[in-house]
This record gives sequence, C-alpha cells and structure tokens, in this order.
Amino acid sequence: MTGFAREKGQVANVDWVWELRSVNGKGLDIRSRLPTGMDTLEQSIREILSKKFKRGSIQVNLLISRSEVFSVPVVNHQILENIIQLCDELQSKRGYEKPTVGELLSLKGVLEIQDSVFDEAAEATLHEALKAGLEVTACSLAEMRTTEGSGVAKILAGQVMQLAGLVKSIELNKARSPDAIRERLKFHIERLIDAGSSLDEQRLHQEAVVLAAKADLQEEIDRLKVHVESARELLGGDGPVGRKLDFLAQEFNRECNTICSKSNATEITTLGLDMKLVIDQFREQLQNLE
Repeated sequence: MTGFAREKGQVANVDWVWELRSVNGKGLDIRSRLPTGMDTLEQSIREILSKKFKRGSIQVNLLISRSEVFSVPVVNHQILENIIQLCDELQSKRGYEKPTVGELLSLKGVLEIQDSVFDEAAEATLHEALKAGLEVTACSLAEMRTTEGSGVAKILAGQVMQLAGLVKSIELNKARSPDAIRERLKFHIERLIDAGSSLDEQRLHQEAVVLAAKADLQEEIDRLKVHVESARELLGGDGPVGRKLDFLAQEFNRECNTICSKSNATEITTLGLDMKLVIDQFREQLQNLE
C-alpha cells in the first residue's frame, strides 16, 4: 500500500500542486495539510479518496502559489467624504480653494493599493479545478499501489502454496497412522502400569482411547484445506481483499496452534512450527495489500 503521486495545474493566476503519500495501514487513515482558507476542501478530499482506497495511511499535501499578483487601487470612501466635508467648511469660512481630485487621492489613507482577491465565482472555479486535480492524483496513486499489489499477490500465492504443502505433509505423516498412535499410547500405558501396580489397567486403556480421540487432527486439517482454497480464490479475484485475507490469516494461525497443542509426535509439531513461520510471513505481507 505504499506509493507516491504528484500532479500540478493552474487556474487563472493560481498554481496548485497535489501530493499524495501512502504507507501501510490496517484501515484507511487520511491526513491533510492544506493552505490557509482551503479547509472547506477537507470533506471533498475524504470523499474522493474513500472511493478509491480502503486501507492505508494517506498523507495529502496541497501547495498553492500565485504566478502573478495583480494590484488594484481601493478608495476609502469614508475618509474621503470626511476630508471633502472639512474642505467645504474651510472654503466657506476661510475662502480656501478646494483641493483637486489628485490632491485628495494623494492624502494618506484615502487611496490604498491592495492585491487582487478571488470573488466567489472565481473561488468556486478554483475549488472545482482542485477537486478534479485530486481525482487525477488519486488515480495515479491507485495505479502505483495496484502495481505493487500485483507483486505482493504473487508472494502471497507462493506462501499459500507452502501452507498447502505443510497441511498435506501433516495429513500424510506416518505419526498420524493408527498403528503409530497405538504404539505411542501402548508405550506410555506400560510405563504407567510398571510405575504403580495399584493402577487399573482397564481404566488406563479407556483413558487412552479418549486421549487418542482428542489427539485426532483431521478436523483441523480439513479446515486448513478450506482456508487454503478460500485464500486462493481471493488472490485470484478482483477488488480489495486485504481485510478478508487478514481474517483468513487469523484462522490459519488458530488451526495451526491447535495442531501444535494436540500433537503428540515430534514430526507433526515441527511441521506445525514451520507452518506458524509461514503464517507470520503471510500476515506481514498482507500489510502491503489493499
């Protein structure tokens, strides 16, 4: 889920640049850094990105600058009216000549030069252009993440194949044969009988049957086979599958733990530990998948 995308554009005298950075994350976490006055874009950013991404931590950065700055004269009419009124009073009382327009405008505070600002229509046009630009940037990021995801999917498929092989090895292991189980139980029972003559041999055999039933791994093996097929179907399909595979990884781990705890044969325990290692690698790679 890592990636970077950058797009730039221009509206009137405004240059803009969108930058999107994505890293791994279990859910979708969107964080934005916007210029002053652009906070109203926050909701649009979340809506646009939420449609394209389901997982990952995405940092959004918007840069804005003006390629040209236009200056416009602004008259402070209140100050101008006060000065004209004062000039009228002085002219009527003292006979002073009235100042010219140029003289009035040259007085401090009457005329100010300000940078041009967007009106509402121009601001709306800018916002629409920015949202369209973000759509393009998000598509570029999604394409990069898809390319990465294809590579990750191949790795995951290989790990699922390893898990399938380990499940088959456990299922076919000679330590699971009835004869092997019978020999192990017989050995332990004989040791218990030799250790204490007061022990009831018939009761020991009954307990041995119960323990043998509990030690059967077929249910766990069957569930693991189903999980393997489910993982293969998800990896072969389209659309986001990261969350579903996360759940399957938990199920893989649960069945593997049960096999290790129920196993009474070193060979099967070793295979179970090998499986746990592959499952951990599988879960780690899932962090890179949408």
